[in-house]
Amino acid sequence: MTDTRDARADALLNTVNGDVGQRLKIFLGAAPGVGKTYAMLSAARDLRRQGVDVVVGFVETHGRAETSALLEGIEVLPTRTVPYAGRDFQEFDLDAALARKPAVLIVDELPHTNLPGGRHARRWQDIADLLDAGIEVYTALNVQHLESLNDQVRRITNVAVRETVPDAFLDRARDIVLIDLPPRELITRLKQGKVYVPETAAVALDAFFSPTNLAALRELAVETVAHHVDSDLREHMLARGGAMPVRRRTMAAIDGHAQSEYLVRMTRRIAERRGGPWSVLFVDTGHVDGERRERVDAAMRLARRLGGEPVILRGHAIADELLAWADREGVGQIVVGRTRERPIARRMGFSLTQQLLRRGAHLELTIVATPAERARARRKLRSGVGAAGGTRRDYAFATAATAVAMGLSFVADRFLSVANLSLIFLTAVLVVAVRTRMAVAVYTAILCFFGYNFFFAPPRYTLAIANADDVLAVVLFLVAALVCSRLATRLAGQVQSLRAAQVRGRALVTLGQQLATSADAEGIRTAGARALARALEAEVAMLARNAGGELALAVSSPDAFALSTQDRAAADWCDKHAEPAGRYTDTLHGASCWMLPLGTEHHRAGVVALRFPLGAREPDADRRGLAQAMAEDIAQALERARLAVELESARVQGETERLRSALLSSVSHDLRSPLASMIGSAGTLLSYDAQLPNDERHALLQAILGEGQRLDRYIQNLLDMTRLGHGTLQLHRDWVDAGEIVAAAVARLRKLMPDTHVDVHLPRDTVLLHVHPALIEQALFNILENAASFSPAGEPVRVLVRTEAGRLLFDVSDRGPGIPEEERARIFDMFYSVSRGDRGKQGTGLGLAICRGMVGAHGGTVEALPHAGQGTTIRVSLPLPPPPDEPA
Repeated sequence: MTDTRDARADALLNTVNGDVGQRLKIFLGAAPGVGKTYAMLSAARDLRRQGVDVVVGFVETHGRAETSALLEGIEVLPTRTVPYAGRDFQEFDLDAALARKPAVLIVDELPHTNLPGGRHARRWQDIADLLDAGIEVYTALNVQHLESLNDQVRRITNVAVRETVPDAFLDRARDIVLIDLPPRELITRLKQGKVYVPETAAVALDAFFSPTNLAALRELAVETVAHHVDSDLREHMLARGGAMPVRRRTMAAIDGHAQSEYLVRMTRRIAERRGGPWSVLFVDTGHVDGERRERVDAAMRLARRLGGEPVILRGHAIADELLAWADREGVGQIVVGRTRERPIARRMGFSLTQQLLRRGAHLELTIVATPAERARARRKLRSGVGAAGGTRRDYAFATAATAVAMGLSFVADRFLSVANLSLIFLTAVLVVAVRTRMAVAVYTAILCFFGYNFFFAPPRYTLAIANADDVLAVVLFLVAALVCSRLATRLAGQVQSLRAAQVRGRALVTLGQQLATSADAEGIRTAGARALARALEAEVAMLARNAGGELALAVSSPDAFALSTQDRAAADWCDKHAEPAGRYTDTLHGASCWMLPLGTEHHRAGVVALRFPLGAREPDADRRGLAQAMAEDIAQALERARLAVELESARVQGETERLRSALLSSVSHDLRSPLASMIGSAGTLLSYDAQLPNDERHALLQAILGEGQRLDRYIQNLLDMTRLGHGTLQLHRDWVDAGEIVAAAVARLRKLMPDTHVDVHLPRDTVLLHVHPALIEQALFNILENAASFSPAGEPVRVLVRTEAGRLLFDVSDRGPGIPEEERARIFDMFYSVSRGDRGKQGTGLGLAICRGMVGAHGGTVEALPHAGQGTTIRVSLPLPPPPDEPA
């Protein structure tokens, strides 16, 4: 009860003080490149606009222009230069941050290992000092760097993450923000060079950044954030006095053998899901060698890093010590691992798990199968399923069972009749039949028959039978033994068949799920290779034709997979004839790999190479069928991926043709009109120059000038659209008054359309923008020209400039016919072919598209809205940066 009151008081104090002492905000992602640093800097800019003292201590932009742009206007602390291995590196300066002591400090790369010479070895330790000094810290972390998930990430990705952060440090976070990105988009960013340089990106795609790996890491990240939200909810409910269950302690019992650290990590995850404290116990019986002591120490150090309580007890009875400590400390769950169990102790019921099950009925006992134990069980299962014939061990077991039956019969001979003794031998036959196969059961039945006849059927110690009734009894015993052994063996065989069918079905379902999440051929081959290697326990390689037409290694599991000359010849034959080749076949059987074709006769997708250990027997029919079924599923997935690529290519080609047709139509129609007008006016001047009055000559010259200017605008629009499409438009930002941009655009419009009236409404205070003035002026001019073209005669074009929620809004309204709701977004597409927007009688369909591109390059948006009454409003929204005279 006291603990509950203390917990409630702590929770209430945290709520009243606004989480004082918990001033850490972590931006958590599933993998590099999801946008953690971008989101962190965006949040920092929002705080700065609110007047918060925000300083950047250290940020790694990785050369990304959009991330670097977010650092503009924010104070950045100087870094510390550290010479190491003949080079100079830039490190976070902790002392400078403590001296500056801002309200919020941005420190990237939480799991980073500091170079020698700093105050701490790890950056999370630097951040701990900042938190203790009362500084709120924003930082970024990938889920694979959490200590408790280290072994799980290694099993998923086959990559060992060496820089980790203790989970106890994550518990200090006030907020954890999940930065999520679908695997397909992240892979696209990686291929575009937005995460790593091209050379590093190619290696990362082959290893870490596979669709299956990213999906698994994404799930881990979501689960981590969900657990943190759950713990926050429990604390707030406790602070409000809500009914909360008592958090029982979770305890892990380790034995100091190889899997102790695995058990510690598993207990951490179990305790985190339960939301309670946890401990790791080791009972020292006085017989601990040096190597075992080192393993215990390593497990205890890991428990401390993960936030658990390490406890070492001393005693002779391990189960007694564990149960006594569990009752004393309020433990609700005990986690043990089946790392070592002596066969004799297990058969007599003296193993640790059996004692805990008998005596700890009030506790929840979780027995964790360690990786070594699971591997041992799989080996036993394979040996039991694959041993179709009787082995020497089986016959030895049958002989021992018969000997035991004889011993029991000699003991029971004093109390039972001879006929009843046959039941003891019949039981021995049934036991052997269930454990082995038919041949061994028949051997046991015959052995028991002769033993029963020789030692117990009168006359004893001879195979002769004196009584005719005894002959019938002995013969019926033999028949019953053979029939029972047959039925028992058939039942055991059916169980094995069902088990094999379950393994086959599970392997195919798992493969189907992994193939469904694979986005391209490379991801399909990677998922298929791993599924085959796991299901068949063999080395797997996927071969595909390269640009030169040769079969080359595409994906393998494990990564190191060497092919001999015979292997390559078998793979080539298999691909050309669409039939299995190599080992276990009649074609090029000298190869070390069994080759299975992928694809159909019309579309070859490559070859699967399966390499089993040299001493392994030939795969049975079930394993062969499973391998071929999985290869067919992989081939169908590759065929779907190929068709998807072809459909996408056809779509892109069709879109390209549509754009080309629109461009040709625009050039042939819209550009021809001003040229025809200019040629006609120039021809009239040339032919009738002396005969024309001055006012008509001036009108013709004015027409040539006007049409030339209109043609120049069309060509400039085409050039601007090309620059935007190729990403070569450079932004030269400068501070400019928003009113000046509006005045310049309106002045240009009045020169072009003198009869158009523009009604401008500007804010009272000066509003400064940090933009490329010429581009924003051009975008606003395109919108004004579009509005003026469709405003009725005598109706003004209205321009309203205002600020709202940290953004500057330009609203340009006209009284034209308006735009239907379903077409408002499409007017910003290139060559939109309707008689609205700038695609009117004299439009190229590019003006508004250019406007959107120019505004979007500044981080703004453009949208079409309905105008009150009649007409259309085009709204331009631009972000407002901090004023230039604000302290940096």
